[in-house]
Amino acid sequence: MIHDHHHHCDCGHDHHDHELDHVHNKYAEAFAKHDLHLHDEIVQEQVRNLVANNKSKYDNAETMRHLLAAVELTTLKVTDSAESVLAMVERVNRFYEDHPDVPPMATICVYPKFAKTVAQSLEVEGTETTVVSGAFPSSQSFMEIKTAETALAVHDGAEQVDCVLNVGEFLSGDYETAADEICEIKAACNERPLKVILETGALQTAVNIKKASILAIYAGADFLKTSTGKIEPAATPEAAYVMCQTIREYYEQTGTMIGFKAAGGLNTVDDALTYYTIVMEILGKEWIDRKLFRLGTSRLANLLVSKVVGEDIKPF
Repeated sequence: MIHDHHHHCDCGHDHHDHELDHVHNKYAEAFAKHDLHLHDEIVQEQVRNLVANNKSKYDNAETMRHLLAAVELTTLKVTDSAESVLAMVERVNRFYEDHPDVPPMATICVYPKFAKTVAQSLEVEGTETTVVSGAFPSSQSFMEIKTAETALAVHDGAEQVDCVLNVGEFLSGDYETAADEICEIKAACNERPLKVILETGALQTAVNIKKASILAIYAGADFLKTSTGKIEPAATPEAAYVMCQTIREYYEQTGTMIGFKAAGGLNTVDDALTYYTIVMEILGKEWIDRKLFRLGTSRLANLLVSKVVGEDIKPF
């Protein structure tokens, strides 16, 4: 059920008929607080103009350091193993030992079973352990599995958790189930930040992305994240624009700052700069902080670190 941010909701599922009306009214009330009159073509044009008019002013050395600090270095492959994850962490440790003046990346992001490997071997001050949980990337499992997986990962040292919105339930209009799942997973996080992946490519329309953003925030998300990276399209400027607008509106109404993470299909420094521009222009520089702005990527870290260091290197 929908609740105020940072309060645990009562995720009971035994709703009586009169309670169901109350539940639906709560979602209607939440949606009513936000502008849902969005047209995809207009959003496309607005974000294109916003980026075209503002991006060049952010293309500088200071921004590159902010972008690197926002990176969640990610490995989510079917071939991942304790050995391969450990090797990645050791590359990160080694690089930062040699370059103490380079901003640490925000997190290393892995499957839940590797939380312990990362947490025990990561030596970089300021870089945390993140897991994708809750039957990533499809979110198609039992609620009990999702919460158990989350609790186990947190017990093993996960400091942040990324879960996927139950997109099937959301698109079917079952907002209650979709929100309850986020609530339950948030409770299993044991006070650690929860990022909710909307899988915007599957939501398709700006209105759906906005509704999913509202639902996730009211259900307990600390961050909104665009995509799993496992379906196309992944992150898009249009999705980021709508998500950041929702975060802005929620902040204006409540004073609570929700984070934003772009992930999936971030291939170039230019891509990263696009998302930085959207966040700066819609949310402002208070959001350009590792606590509120993230980039999930496997390939971008080397490109950004090359920019920061000033030579073409591939340490990760």
